[in-house]
Formats: sequence, C-alpha cells, structure tokens
Amino acid sequence: MNDSRGEKSKVVTSLSRELNLLHITMMGVGMMIGAGVFIGIGNTARIAGPGGMILTFALNGVIALFVAMSYAELSSAIPRAGGAYNFARIAFGRAPSFLAGWMEWFASSVAGSLYAVTFAIYTVHYFSQLGFIHIPGTHLSMLEKLVAVAVASVFLYVNYRGVSQTGTTGALLTLGQTLILAFIALVGIGTALYEPERLANFKPFLPHGWTMLLVTMGFTYVAFEGFEVIAQTGDEAVDPRRNLPKAMLYSILIVVLIYVGVSFASLVAVKDVGEPAWVWIGKFGAKGFGQAVSRLLPWGGFVTTVAVIFASTSALNATIYSATRVSYALGRDRMLPPIFSRLSKRRMTPYVALLFTAGLVISVAVLLPTIHLASSASIMFLFLFFLVNLCVIRIRHYMGDELTYGFMMPLFPWLPIAAIFVQALLAVWLIRMSLVAWIVGPIWVVSGIAIYYAYSRHRTSTTREEIVTLREEPIPRKQGYRILLAVSNPENAVQLACCSYRFGQAKGAEVEVVYMMPVPPQVPLSDASQYMLRGEEAIVEAMLYLSTDFTFGSTIRYCRSIPRGIISTAAEQRTDLLITGWGGHPRKGFALGSTVDPILKRATCNVAVLKNCHQQKCMRVMVPFAGGPNGVFALEVASMLVEREGGRMNVFHVSSPGEPRQDIEACLEKNLPSLGVESSLFEPKYAISRDILGTLLEQAQQYDLVVMGASREGLFRQVVMGTLPEEFARRCGKPLVMVKASSPVRSFVRRWM
Repeated sequence: MNDSRGEKSKVVTSLSRELNLLHITMMGVGMMIGAGVFIGIGNTARIAGPGGMILTFALNGVIALFVAMSYAELSSAIPRAGGAYNFARIAFGRAPSFLAGWMEWFASSVAGSLYAVTFAIYTVHYFSQLGFIHIPGTHLSMLEKLVAVAVASVFLYVNYRGVSQTGTTGALLTLGQTLILAFIALVGIGTALYEPERLANFKPFLPHGWTMLLVTMGFTYVAFEGFEVIAQTGDEAVDPRRNLPKAMLYSILIVVLIYVGVSFASLVAVKDVGEPAWVWIGKFGAKGFGQAVSRLLPWGGFVTTVAVIFASTSALNATIYSATRVSYALGRDRMLPPIFSRLSKRRMTPYVALLFTAGLVISVAVLLPTIHLASSASIMFLFLFFLVNLCVIRIRHYMGDELTYGFMMPLFPWLPIAAIFVQALLAVWLIRMSLVAWIVGPIWVVSGIAIYYAYSRHRTSTTREEIVTLREEPIPRKQGYRILLAVSNPENAVQLACCSYRFGQAKGAEVEVVYMMPVPPQVPLSDASQYMLRGEEAIVEAMLYLSTDFTFGSTIRYCRSIPRGIISTAAEQRTDLLITGWGGHPRKGFALGSTVDPILKRATCNVAVLKNCHQQKCMRVMVPFAGGPNGVFALEVASMLVEREGGRMNVFHVSSPGEPRQDIEACLEKNLPSLGVESSLFEPKYAISRDILGTLLEQAQQYDLVVMGASREGLFRQVVMGTLPEEFARRCGKPLVMVKASSPVRSFVRRWM
C-alpha cells in the first residue's frame, strides 16, 4: 500500500509541447532576418561589388546550411533545451560547455545591440526624410544611439515582465516581415524582366576580386544567426526528432532565397544616378538598402521602415530572451555565481541574468559603431558554430551507438570539416573589416577561460548526464602505482583479473575494480539499483582472485555511456594503468569498437585492452614493433606477462621491400634500462614482405600471446583510411593485448580540461 501511494505521489513535470513545424520554422526565420541584410547590403556592395553582394549572401547560406545540418543532427539525437551549451557539455565536458554558453551569451547580446541600432538607424532616417527631425549629422548619430537604448530598454522590460514572443503570434509577425521582403524581391525581379537594361548594374561583377568575398562573408555572417535558437525549443516542440531538423533546414532555405532576392532587387532598383549602382548604394553604408528600395517603390521608404521595425524588434526580443536564458543556465549550473539564477518572486523571470544582459546590450550598442557591432557579433557566432561542428563530429564518433537519430547529415564528416575550415578562414579575413572585433572577441573568450578556471571549475554542479556513483569501497589514497580494472561481466572478470595480477606484481600496485553499469535513458536514476546485481557478481569474481595479494577497492557506477564512464573514473582516480576487455559493438565510424575506440583515444593514462586472454601461461610472446611510445610500452607490458622461467619474447618488425627497417636492437638498448626490463628476454626478428598485415597474422599463429601498440594516427585516418594495428587486432584470433602509452603533455591538458 505504501509503495503504491509512493508511486502515485510522484509528480513528473515537463514543458507542454505546443510548437509545431510552422512555429519553429518561423522562429528561426524571424531570428535570422533581423539586421544583417539591412545593414549588410550597402556595406557589401561597397566592398565586394554587385556580384560580390549576391554571392556573399548565397555562399554564406551554403555555409549556414552545413552548420544547420550539424545543429539538426545534434538536436534530433539530443532533443532537449540548451543548444550549443548542452551539446558541448555532452561532447567535451564542462570547460568547453561553459565556453559555449559564455560565447553564446555575448554573441546573442551583441546581436541584440545590432538589432537595436538597426532599428534606430532606419526609423531616425525615415522620420528625417519626412521632415520631422532637423538635427545636424553629428548629433543625428547621438539620437540614433539614444533611440537604440530606448528600444532595447523596452524589450528588456518586456522580458522582465515575462511576455516572450513565441508560438502563433511570433509566427504571424515573422510571416508578415518575410512577405514584405519577398514582395520587394518579386518587384525587383519584375522590374528586371520589364527593363532588362537594368541588368547592366551587375557589371563589373567582382570589381575588387574574389578575395573581398571572404571579408564580406565574415562581416554579414550575423545575417544567418538565428536558426540555432530552434535547438532551444527541444522541450517544447511537437515531435522534436522530426521537426527540429526540418525547421532548421527550411528556415535557412527561406532566408537564403529572401536575401538573394532583395540583394538583386536593390541593384536593379537604381538607375540614372551618374555612377555605377553598386557604388551609389555603397556610399550610404548601413542605409544603402533603404535608399535603393525607395527608388524601386514609390512608398519604398515606408515599406523598408516597416520591415525593419518588424524584423529588428522581433529579433531583438528573441536575442535578449536567448542571452538571458543562457546566462541563467550558467548560474543555475554554478558556472557563474548563483545570483544569476535568481528569479523574480512576482514575475518568475531571471531578473539578475536579465540585468547583466541589459548591461551588455546597452553598453555595446552605445560604444561600438555599426560596422564593429556587426563584425563582433559575426566573429562570436563563427567561434560558436566552429565549436558546434566539432561537437557533431565527436558525438557521432563516440556516442553514435547510444543515440537515436531523427536526422543524420550526408557526407559525414566532410560537411562539418568543410564548415570548420571556412569558418576559420572567414574569421581570419574579418580582421580586414574590423580590427575591433578581433580585439573584443578574443578578450571575451580569454576572460571566459579565466573565469572558468578561477571560479566555475570548483563550483559547477553535476547534471544527470554525468557519472553517478551508486556503491563505492575505495582504497586509501597513496602515491604508489594505481591500476584501474574495468570489468563488464562475470564471465571474463577472472581473465581480466589474471592479467591485472601480473601487472600488479610487477609494479607493486594498488588495484581498483570498477563496474560501469549502463542504464537506459528512460529508466529513472532512482531505479538504477535494479541493474546492480550483475556488477556485484563481476566484482566478486575479480575480488576473489586479487584480494589475497593486493590492496583492493571496488566501485559500481551508473552511467549512460560505458567508455565515458570508464575514462572519467580513470582521470578521477589518478590512474596509472587502465585495464579493460574488448567490449563494445563493431560499427561504421569506429576502428575497433564503440567502447575500445573512445578509451584508447581519450584516456589520459596508460591503457591495456585485452582480447581473448585466457588463464594460461604465456611462454612465447610476440611484439609487432614499429617504434614510438606505444611500441616501447608494448615491450614493457610483454615483459610483465611472459613467463619468467623459459619464456621468450620475439620483437617482430616487418618492412616493405626497399623501405628502411626499424633498428630493434638500438631501441631495446635505449629504452629497456629505464623500464627495468632485462634485454635478454627479447629476441629481435625481421622480415620483408609486400603484405605486412598477412605476414604478421601468419606469424601470430605461432605464439601464445601478442602484445601490440595502438596506432597514434588521428581519428579521421583510423576510421576513413584504416591503420595496420587496428586491422591486425580485428583479424587476429590469438590472445592479444593492445596498449597505449600516456602522453605527459596530453594527459596534463586533458586532465585539467
């Protein structure tokens, strides 16, 4: 009865899923059509010419489409609110996730400043043209700043009141501004068809050359900022795995067509001005779009102003909301002081986070000119999207078997790699447009890194996606050699313990046995204990073998990902050697398996992965050798596992015809004294063969055990091109130990990152 009541008393809360595909598509479109196109057309025409203006928006759209595919894939697999902050937390851990949130907060705030200034520029200019404002040019810019501060303050107050523009109302407003811009584009196309001579405005197509495209693409990249907000709606969208990817891709395609269309219309709108149309538009800078449209339509100034008011205010409201939510999340997770997570008792809005966001939005709007505003926003979004593209590669490779994808991008990993390359290129060339952006952006990033290591790293709270210890019997902390034995099931626990026994004897080590208990995502953490029996059985089997001779400890941990759990535990325990079995599933995207690959690549300590290692004496041990730290560590491991009485080890090197061979004797003479291993145990052997892999597999049949160093090639080469050690390990049927030596520099960096 009590249990029943307890079950009934549990209250599960979640956000109502009311945002359909139209809502979230229009949300992305509304965020993108904010200011970039309005201030970008004039400045882009001046720098890159008529063809450059069209190509700038078209090519930026292609790059944005690549990034949108990364967001779409991640959002379909991880359909929760949080966006880049959440993706980075899962892919790389706390430090990069803090940096993602820190950059997104600043990028959204600066974008909000840009939208406020754009609103001010166009409204002040329109009323000046009507004769309502009579102020000299120097004071006019001050008036624009005051109007920008005023409109920003209005929407800061709107966000404090908790009135956010979402759902049907937001979709209708965005649809309205989109239809206005589409109308301008259609009028421009109709004008060109009626008066084909206006197409002469596109000559010369690229008066300043192709390289200036890189400058204008970087400058106007902010015009494609906004689709990422769709990822924030994961908890509120209907059928998010299906609709989030569609909404991102649809919104990009709609915006690209709109941008190219209004750029075309702006150029064909101008004639009889005594100079090339693109030069005339460029002279007006941020006001160039409005000046061009006023010559296309008799009421063009009014139409443009209405479009700017709709676009800039809706985008301003959304960016303030997004920036506030990111800074609130950082405070909630203790990455920023907890004061950031305080809610107004009356409005239930994060008023402190909003206050700091207000300071950013208003100060940047007042201090930076329009060019530097747009450039600063662009460079921060380039940095942010760069990180997201890294996240999609890492998550697909290391967590692909754990996640259910609603969308998987084609041509992986080429598209995110191409996006990373182009984003880096645009960021570098942006310095030609705004040195200020290259000062402000890096300063913000560096300050975020400093804040994380000085404050956040010591206070951040654990999320449900991270490792949770269910039962732990730790060994006392000492300064000696520490071995972590990761067991997965009772059947192979004794085999792993047997090898661990030999390692422990050789090193006089302490042994910690850990069982990572994978619990399905749909199972509540409170019910995870039902999975503990198997872990207890595995630990008992290992303990019976090890406990008589070693200081012994054991841990059972809940995790969503076995490799991430093992790696995290090894780093936390300051492990010297991690021993694990050949677990995980072979699948596309992994060289050895979904468990082994991440452990070999990401563990900061020495690693030994055991395959088919039974309880038997190892009289003849083969060490395929190609040099390098992993090869030297393989020699040390082999010396621990071989039988001391009568055992022999052959260090085997196979080279292709005509290639220089590895000098095994010189390597043994150099490294064995520091390892404390007798050189008499090793016998060098050489062979020349055109089929190195086949020769090694044939030779391996003569031995009781093969110990081999893992490849030190990068992830891309291993997965796409393959490497000999990994291919040998997959095909070898003999007992095998694959080892990886820790890199002191990499271990230090990863341990602290």
